[in-house]
Amino acid sequence: MMGFAVLLGKELREQIRTGRLIAVAAVFVLFGVLGPLTDRYMKELLDAVGSQTGGFSIAVPPPSLAGAATQILKNLSQFGIICALLLAMGSVAWEKERGTAGLILTKPASRAAFLGAKLVAISLNLAVAMVLGCGLGYLYTALLYPEPFGAGGYLAMMLTLWWMLVIFVAITLLGSTLTRSAIAAAGIGLVAMIVLGIIGSLPVVGPYMPSSLGTVAMDLCLGKDPGNVAGPVLFNLALVPVLFGITWFVFRRQEL
Repeated sequence: MMGFAVLLGKELREQIRTGRLIAVAAVFVLFGVLGPLTDRYMKELLDAVGSQTGGFSIAVPPPSLAGAATQILKNLSQFGIICALLLAMGSVAWEKERGTAGLILTKPASRAAFLGAKLVAISLNLAVAMVLGCGLGYLYTALLYPEPFGAGGYLAMMLTLWWMLVIFVAITLLGSTLTRSAIAAAGIGLVAMIVLGIIGSLPVVGPYMPSSLGTVAMDLCLGKDPGNVAGPVLFNLALVPVLFGITWFVFRRQEL
């Protein structure tokens, strides 16, 4: 891909200069830390509130590593997908709207490099944020619970969760290429998230959806055998290059 290295450097500088890297990292750190804190102290907090309101009580499971893992995965997947949509929604649409895409591509840079640099830069942004968020989540779990998560399983969970976010980056990048509106691109990503979530609840095809990676990540984090997931994992690994190929095919046929 001609010009990829130069364009990637440009995209990474923009991630830093515009504050996107710091903002996304702050979101992941906040919700990564809140995960184990919520599981560890929610029961005590609700019991304290109940004692002050005349016996009001809500059944809450006792703190556990499974509960902490659930909170970390729920927080980082939900808010991570939102960050993925926000980062990718204007990546191509804004460039086309402002006319900068045409200027960049008049230089010795291919359209594949133009798109690839954006996909990789956003994915690296999310990777840094994921390492920080999951790292602090692991640290707080080690401090609050008698035993921490197994390091290998936790790392596998983190990588699985990160790849799920990269899939939504690729979907939204496609949406940003199809339209000149960043809002429309975000809408495409949001609709895809909802539709894939619904399909993920169906038998047979459900395990192949990106949402199923959350279950795999949970099992890996807790040291459980996720079962025969080679097919779903390979499908989701292949999904990003397939989406990128479609995005490139659409983009190369557009007049800028």
